[in-house]
Amino acid sequence: MEQFTSVQKKDLKVLVNFIRVYCESRHGGTDVAPCEELTVILGNVVHLCPDCRTLLGYALQKRRNCPLDPKPSCKNCRIHCYNKEYRAKIREIMAFSGKKMIMRGRLDYLWHYFF
Repeated sequence: MEQFTSVQKKDLKVLVNFIRVYCESRHGGTDVAPCEELTVILGNVVHLCPDCRTLLGYALQKRRNCPLDPKPSCKNCRIHCYNKEYRAKIREIMAFSGKKMIMRGRLDYLWHYFF
């Protein structure tokens, strides 16, 4: 397995947190299971439903293969590597989870959103 840099791990932690919040709120813990690959990469156990696990696996693969260094945020990227279906889903998740996290007091994600 390829190793991720510390910057890539930080990006993945942010993405995992957004998807986890979305999954817990929208799917309500139905058929959740731990993601073994993320446990190895990030060092903590993440429980997601099958749909969110598939999306996260896709995002993980795209992040691993990103040719840009340093990687800009996706909205500022000149290469849009996600296909339309996954890109729309990630947008939905970011909008939903971002609002929820800001309401919970996670202002560091607000900083991430603007920069």
